[in-house]
Parts: sequence; C-alpha cells; structure tokens
Amino acid sequence: MALPPSVGPLPRVPDSMSLRQEDIQRIAHLARLAITDEEAARTLAQLNDIFGMIERMRAVDTTGIEPMAHPLGGAQRLREDAVTDHPDRNRNMANAPAQQDGLFLVPRVIE
Repeated sequence: MALPPSVGPLPRVPDSMSLRQEDIQRIAHLARLAITDEEAARTLAQLNDIFGMIERMRAVDTTGIEPMAHPLGGAQRLREDAVTDHPDRNRNMANAPAQQDGLFLVPRVIE
C-alpha cells in the first residue's frame, strides 16, 4: 500500500458527493489501517454507493413536512404496569429438592 508522503486535511466533500481511490488510501492511513488496493477499490465503490443514496434522499422535497424523532410517531402501545401474577411461595417451594427457612438450597460453587 502506497501512503501519501504528507497527510493533510481530507478534501471537503462537495454537493455531489464522491470519493477517489486516493481519498480511501488517505483515510486508511489516518485510521492506521493496512488495506490492499483491492480492498480500497471495494470500499470506494461501497462508500460512493452510500453517497449516491444520500444524494437521492437530499433531492426529495420535504418542504412542509414536520421532522420526526421516531418513525412510528414516538408513541408505543404499552400495557398498564400492574402486577398480574401473585406467585404462591408454598407451591413454588414444593418443587425445591432442598430448602431451608423458605429459601432454595443449592450446592456450594465457590470453595
């Protein structure tokens, strides 16, 4: 991997977003990542695809549309937080192979 002799600031991404192979190599160098030219080319294609999707989303006219903090309107159908089950301690303790003073006894695991 050929690293640039001097690593300056990354180029500003213009309104039409796209990166070049050199940008990927510079980013990899700044992140201290060793990538091959093949990996850089694959990453370049993936990032440019992502930037293309962002450009298409930015092109949508959202005038008059209220911003949302949650895709479902932020309201969830929740049940009332109320106790619905009252466990029967005596019935549960009947299943215990060993018990003492209303507590389960278990084998010691720490010496």
